[in-house]
Order: sequence, then structure tokens, then C-alpha cells
Amino acid sequence: MAADSPATARRGGLAAGPVAFVDVETTGGHPAWHRITEIAIVAMSEGRVEWEWSSLVNPGCLIPPSIQRLTGISNEMVAAAPPFAELADEIETRLAGRRFVAHNARFDYGFVRTELRRTGRHFVAPLACTVRLSRELYPEAERHNLDALIARHGLDCSARHRALPDAQVLAQLWSKLIAAWPEATLDAALERVGRRPSLPAHLPAELIDDLPESAGVYRFYGGDDAGTGDALIYVGKAKNLRERVLAHFMGATRDAKSQRLAAQTRRIEWTETAGELGALLLEAKLVRELQPVYNRRLRGGSEQWSWLIDDAGGPPRLQALEGPLPRDLDAFGLYRSARQAKTALVQLAREHKLCLRVLGLESGGEGSCFAYQIGRCGGACVGAESPRKHGLRLKLLLAPLKLRSWPYPGAIVVEETSALGVRHWHVVEGWQYLGTVVAGADGDEAPQTTSIGRQDRASGFDADAYRILCRHIKPQARNLRPWPPRT
Repeated sequence: MAADSPATARRGGLAAGPVAFVDVETTGGHPAWHRITEIAIVAMSEGRVEWEWSSLVNPGCLIPPSIQRLTGISNEMVAAAPPFAELADEIETRLAGRRFVAHNARFDYGFVRTELRRTGRHFVAPLACTVRLSRELYPEAERHNLDALIARHGLDCSARHRALPDAQVLAQLWSKLIAAWPEATLDAALERVGRRPSLPAHLPAELIDDLPESAGVYRFYGGDDAGTGDALIYVGKAKNLRERVLAHFMGATRDAKSQRLAAQTRRIEWTETAGELGALLLEAKLVRELQPVYNRRLRGGSEQWSWLIDDAGGPPRLQALEGPLPRDLDAFGLYRSARQAKTALVQLAREHKLCLRVLGLESGGEGSCFAYQIGRCGGACVGAESPRKHGLRLKLLLAPLKLRSWPYPGAIVVEETSALGVRHWHVVEGWQYLGTVVAGADGDEAPQTTSIGRQDRASGFDADAYRILCRHIKPQARNLRPWPPRT
């Protein structure tokens, strides 16, 4: 129950201002990947409903069966409905100058904003979430979902999980709250629930709305603890750029690294990608080339070394990897230096009684090696173990470290398509990422540029790109094709 006496007359305040109660039904839960199937807007001002509007929307894709069962909206129902692009002007006009009110507002707002962005419109509106508002005003209540609010406040809903009935419920709730709570109390609650995510004072406030809810790579620029300078200090990747970037600053009070990063960041840039693979590859490339001070996990050196094994039985050969891996390369392990590679092989030899002399890790001489004399060598140096058996044991022990052979005769393209329909072709050769080009709008069209060439084949081997690509490239996948494109 309300703690204060109900207000009998209202002449202003946030609650009495122009609002738009919005509800959308969708094909799924993420605005970057799913689409709107129905939208409703109920307009209110000074506690009175001004108008109601709703429309089915053709999402341009199939509605999953589970969503059809939940909403009652079938593929047949939306087949003749207009796509969102045809409704965009009207929706933008109806929402203009109004507070955007929804239940779980970030969900509905995210979908509307993303759909408008697909049509080239930049939409920003003050928000009010009725879930959060209910929690503010009725903290003693156990549940705040829409069904609970309908029961608690005696609201009428003709059809749950349809856009217009759900939006009408919110309008009824708003009227109940205006009648039940004093203006000052209700406005204070609206101020709290409508509070935007906080950014450090030295970053522009409009950044919150400018950040897209799509995959990509972001870059923080700053300098010392006072923020002077404009050096690249951090590179990160995200499936949702907005959520990930804001999370850095929301966590600034929890750990020292976040505090330093928040204090030093003066500028943020980002690059949208078609999906997670593009974000991973671009992040690894930028970190490797630019070495931001706060990145550690992907700061691989320019050199990578591996052991090559001779099937004829000779000692393993240490080789620095250069650029894309050739086909059928029998290489084992990735090491950042020749010293690290030798140390690792010595440790393996001692654990499994391999001969350091046969491995080429100990200078030669007559008779047995020192390890054999103290029982730490299987005797390959004195003929007690055949070279073939010794070599086979070595290969079996190194097998978990074997680099994957490149299965294609040359470079290939890994195609990735964003929720907005942008198609990126990631060019890969020998498990090395050479670059990304933007493909045409149609699946058979050539990309806008084919400028990737020899200059993109870096002299060093990128171990991070190798690991990323091994996880994402699946043999016989439909998103693979030869490079350069065949005409």
C-alpha cells in the first residue's frame, strides 16, 4: 500500500507528462539477432489516454514454434504484414517527445531502437521500466512480472503476450499509480528508475545512446592516471558493444584495474563486426600490433617457434614460424621463444626418459649420455632403444601439441552475416587471418574490395588467430569459399 496520502489533483510532474506505453512481440530475446513481429503504442498525457496504435510486423524470417505458442502470432499472420521499415516513420513520429514506458523497458526499447537504426534513424528517449517502478513503490511484494501486477492492481488484459493488450495494461497501471501516490513520491521513483547508466564525467553523456547493441571491438584511449594524453590503453571485444563498454564503468568501484581504466579513459572508439568471429580476430590483431598497456592475455610476441619432427628418425628441428602455415606441416607446440621451446622439450625428456643427446639438446660424445648413467634415459644413445622407437615415443608425447594441418590448397573466406544483414568475408590462409572485406548484399556477389594480398601475410605467426580459427572453422561448413572469389 502507498505510504503517503493519494494525490487528488495533479498539474505537472513526470508521471503526468506525455508518455508512450510500448510493447513488442519478437522472434527471440536479443535485439541484434531477432526481429519484431508486433508493436503497440498507447499514448497518455495528464493521466488520460490520447490514442492507441498497433500493427503486426513482417520480421523477414520464420517465427520459432515456441514463440508462436507463447504469443499466438504465426508465420501466416505476419506474411502480409508490413516490414518494420515501412512503419518506421509512423513509429518514430508517435514516440517523439514522449517518455518510453515498458515492462522490462530495456528489452522493448532495445528492439525498437535497433529496428529504427536498421532504417538509418537514431532514436533516443527517456525511459521508465514498470518492473523497476513496481519494485520501488511496492518493495514488500514478492513478484513484479506483468501477471503479478495485473492480479495485484486489478487490471484488465484481453490477451497476454499480444502487444496492444499488454500496452493497455501498462496504461491502466500508470493511471492507478497516479491516483495512489503523491506527485512528489511518484516523480522521485520515476527519477530513480529512469536513471541512466553512469559514465565518468570526462566522457560524453551521449555515448550511452551512441553505443550500438551489436558485436564488435572497442578501444579506450587515455593516458596517465589524470587521463592526459591520447594513447590506446585497452582493446576489447563484445557480442553487445553497449553492454560490455558500460560494464567497464559500472564495475569501476569493484576492482583497482577498472578504477584505473575509468580514470584514464578519455575517448572511446568502436568497430562493429558481423559477429563474434570478426570481433575475436580484430581484437587479437589490434592487441598484437598495437600492444595496449592494459591487455595481457592476447599480447603475443612477434615470434612463434615450433618443433618439426623428421620421420627418418633424425632429431627434432626447432623452427620459427613465418606467416601462414604450409599444408601438411608436421609441427608440434607453439612457443614464444627458442629458449622456451627447448626448456619444454628438456622437461618432457626428463619425465619420459628420452635421450637429450639424440634429441640434439646435449652435446655429443662417445658412450652413454649422463642421463642414462643415472637411470633417466631409456638408452637410445647406446642402442638400448632403437631410433625408430625413440622417435615414435617422442611423436606420441608431442601429439597433443601438434598443430592442425591446413586442409585447403590456398586461402579461403569465412563468411559471417550480422543481424542487420551486413556480410563480412574473413580471409584466412594457413590458419592466419589476413583481413576482412565487406561482401555484396547478395550471396553470390563479389565483395566491395579484394585488396588483401601479399602485404597482409605478416612475417610472424599469430598464435591467437590460429587458436581462434581452429575453434571456428568447421570442415565442409556452408560459410566457407575459396579466395580470391571466382568470377
